Amino acid sequence: MPVARERFGIDSLRLAPRLLGAVLVSEVGGERVAVRITEVEAYAGTDDPASHAFRGPTPRTAIMFGPPGFLYCYFTYGMHWCANVVCGRDGVASAVLLRAGEIVAGEAVAQSRRPAAKTARDLARGPARLASALALGRETDGADLCDPASAVWFESLPSRPAREICSGPRVGISVATDWPWRFWLPNEPSVSAFKPGGRKRVVTTGQTGQP
Repeated sequence: MPVARERFGIDSLRLAPRLLGAVLVSEVGGERVAVRITEVEAYAGTDDPASHAFRGPTPRTAIMFGPPGFLYCYFTYGMHWCANVVCGRDGVASAVLLRAGEIVAGEAVAQSRRPAAKTARDLARGPARLASALALGRETDGADLCDPASAVWFESLPSRPAREICSGPRVGISVATDWPWRFWLPNEPSVSAFKPGGRKRVVTTGQTGQP
């Protein structure tokens, strides 16, 4: 059974660390692939200039203002899809970007979707790769992660954040670049590469504060 909707009814800064270690399952196209989440980023809607929802609802971002527990997928750079978990209160935009994970089921299927991946760690190492490995995109935008009939759902979700996590600035944005709202599990080979010249990674135990 999927994780209950109320588990996603918390803001992105609280949910993001809890998603570390969670298992997301996709049966899109009838082929099962599961990934254990190892890296995420929190986005706070209209309170966050880096969020797609910063300027309010649009046809593209309407799903982010709806009930929690839905999937928000967006197309970027004209070639890649990325996937987010909508969270928080209904009517208040909040979402967590799924940045990286370890494939724990369906590795052969994931490899067929990601033929350029040279090793297993690269299959879902980065948000576009993760979405591709799970076949998340236009057809899954707005998918209900809490519906037993859904092709995408969370099989597990830790009740509290991992005992030790890392946090640091988000990647690939041009505003609010110093907010430490990216979270990842330490010593995980599937975590996406840190960009040279970026800020130093910080090891934390728990949730970072608001900017």
